[in-house]
Amino acid sequence: MPPFTLVTGATGFLGSQLVRTLIARGEHVKALVRPGSNLAALEGLPRDRFKLAVGDVRIEQSVFAALAGCLQMYHVAGLFKMWDPNPQRIVKPAIEGMRATLRAARARKLTKIVVTSSAGVLGTTSERHPMDEQHAFNLPDAEAYVAAKVAAEQVADEFRDAGLPIVSVLPASIAGPGDWKPTPNGRLLLDYLNQAPTGHFPVSGGGLNVVDVEDVANGHVLAMEHGAIGERYILGGENLTFSQVFETLCDLTGLSEPTAPKSKTIMHWAGKLYELKARVRGGEPRITSRMARDYVDSFSWLTSEKAETKLGYRHRPAREALARSVRWFLKHGYLPPKAAGRVRLELRPM
Repeated sequence: MPPFTLVTGATGFLGSQLVRTLIARGEHVKALVRPGSNLAALEGLPRDRFKLAVGDVRIEQSVFAALAGCLQMYHVAGLFKMWDPNPQRIVKPAIEGMRATLRAARARKLTKIVVTSSAGVLGTTSERHPMDEQHAFNLPDAEAYVAAKVAAEQVADEFRDAGLPIVSVLPASIAGPGDWKPTPNGRLLLDYLNQAPTGHFPVSGGGLNVVDVEDVANGHVLAMEHGAIGERYILGGENLTFSQVFETLCDLTGLSEPTAPKSKTIMHWAGKLYELKARVRGGEPRITSRMARDYVDSFSWLTSEKAETKLGYRHRPAREALARSVRWFLKHGYLPPKAAGRVRLELRPM
């Protein structure tokens, strides 16, 4: 039997795409999933090249058992939740999961590990100048999801410095098909498609980098094949201003653009109100005061030059990634009929 590769977080948006990408390449994959996980994203995979391992990345012995017969691992698992009334419910599992998983990998003497971090650990810039892997994090008291990614990367650095063969990848804001939960990014897109006021957050300035999930999955594979031990690689797409994101969506769907751009102050207080509502009614705010403080009028623009030159990484335009997201949500019934009927999505093949 050929060796397997373990993928943690295999039922998630990125993890499930990575599993399918690896299997399409002819690899043998083992997916670590939590007990009771929804396995819909992994349906239809060939049983001769795919196995499930039930466990928890926070428990070293659980990961050690899942790694039986594996030589490599992609550690993708992570809670994609921006906010919690108790931030430690996001931060603590990220730290525990990284530490336990890497301890198990060390015990199994894996030949290589690709760890999924986030471009969020680079912070932001005040100008339209893309950040590279050397950019120093500059967002103290960041929102819980970003704080968790920074803390988890520090744990990975400890193991890397101790000799574990780790390569880190830093994905940008991911779009594309298969966002079944959906992620916070997907929920904002669905709010726009529903023409819900909570989805309309045009701001006076700033921007982000949009990348397709399939390109990020391919980037993981390239990092495993060609990435240098101890290095990290940005897996980004196209840099857009926030206004350009909405202009692209408007052009793709025929839906109206949001209302006039809001200032950082307005967005800050809107975040406070959404947080209060979430504390009272539950759920997660679409924007928080920390997110407004850190990202309104700031740029999360990136360059993937290092991954492109060293790994052979490539990405598609943001317009295509967003169109693939919209088409997938429509196809899988994420919009009520009335809202879906308003969308006039381009029918060009993607």
